Amino acid sequence: MDKDNTIRLVRELLYEIEGPELRSGLIETPTRVYGALTELLDGYDMDIDGLFKTFEGEGNDQVIAVKDIPFVSLCEHHCLEFSGLAHVAYLPDGKAIGASKIPRLVNAFAHRLQIQERITEQIGNTLMEKLNPRGVAVILQAEHSCMVCRGVRATGSKLVTSVMLGEFRENPTLRMEILNLLGLVR
Repeated sequence: MDKDNTIRLVRELLYEIEGPELRSGLIETPTRVYGALTELLDGYDMDIDGLFKTFEGEGNDQVIAVKDIPFVSLCEHHCLEFSGLAHVAYLPDGKAIGASKIPRLVNAFAHRLQIQERITEQIGNTLMEKLNPRGVAVILQAEHSCMVCRGVRATGSKLVTSVMLGEFRENPTLRMEILNLLGLVR
């Protein structure tokens, strides 16, 4: 994103909203919006391949899961925020990655203009492609500002998306085990 151009565009938008003269509280807003967008959209610059330094022979015959990963994204339909928790698990087949890499992967995809369904798929498909595990499970739960502050105004509702790949898709017992492990079944 070009800093000067983005600041100019935000200033023009504020002129459309407020009129030809900005009040004092809005003078620095274009620069702050640029900073916020730079942070919220840094997923485009993430080196996904760099996250996949693997540990060979680790984690076999056990589910590796990271639950309650907070994430924030910008909806590509309204440019409004949606945020929630991601739960990611995989069943290794000879190699594992460091636990901190999973939240980094979540944020790499969340920090783009997105829809929740795509983030869920991207995380699952990337883990399958890079690790070649026996299975992957990804579940995202998020509250969407577009549903809360406009339109239906459904405060407190959450969109839940899931992708089950490999053995998590094929084996109902294993799928139920991961849902229990993640605390998603009552």
